[in-house]
Amino acid sequence: MNEVRELLDRAAEGAGQPSFSARAVYAKAARIRRRRRAAASAAVLAVVAAGAFALPRTGGDEGPAPASVASAGPSPSPSAADRAGRLAALLPPDVGEIEEVALLALIKGATPEQARTTRLGPLDGQYAFRRDGGVGYLVLSLEDREAVVKKTGRPADPDEDLCVRVGQEPSRTDCEREALPDGRALTTWRDTMDVGGDDSVGWGPELAGRLVQPDGSQFLVRSSTGFEGTGTQGPLLPEPPLSRAQLKALLTGPEVLPKG
Repeated sequence: MNEVRELLDRAAEGAGQPSFSARAVYAKAARIRRRRRAAASAAVLAVVAAGAFALPRTGGDEGPAPASVASAGPSPSPSAADRAGRLAALLPPDVGEIEEVALLALIKGATPEQARTTRLGPLDGQYAFRRDGGVGYLVLSLEDREAVVKKTGRPADPDEDLCVRVGQEPSRTDCEREALPDGRALTTWRDTMDVGGDDSVGWGPELAGRLVQPDGSQFLVRSSTGFEGTGTQGPLLPEPPLSRAQLKALLTGPEVLPKG
């Protein structure tokens, strides 16, 4: 099972009946995105980009770039801009403009209550990255040991090698695993998102990752080039918004860990 693909399942918890199936978000991904890319409307991007959270500039004598939060899906909570700002401060300015969004609201029209997620980590969330006319997404989620056991029947195991294919599980391409000195294990891989289905959303390629901690908890992350179809905010990015090195630095830094 690709644990990263269950990030939206967690967002759908509490949504009631399965009319907001998170799994359906990933359907019909591959074959429609390239022909839609050329026809994507710049007007759509202009609407959603207005007022988006701008990354602060670094270096030189210039002050920080303006910061605000655009409206995408449910109105952001008072802490949404703060989370986007803290994430932006950890990344180089060339990653683009960042705002926190709710993917279930964008794609499935979920209400704010249905799109609400459980956040264990201070930066857990779903973020839009706007750069060079395209829109990609970063999804970050901490699952504690209890949540992992509930989902998989056992805690996350740092010794498990996710780069080894098991049974019919889809293979992970360009997969890299690193055992960290403190007992954690970080695995990152590429996913083409070439999946079939009958939904109206097509996801672009992405980088995905899992950081397993010795206590059986895990961080899951997606760095997606974006999606096309229902709820799209703009064309796909040519590359995932965060590189493999940036994902690693983010996941292994203290900023993503709960306080105390």
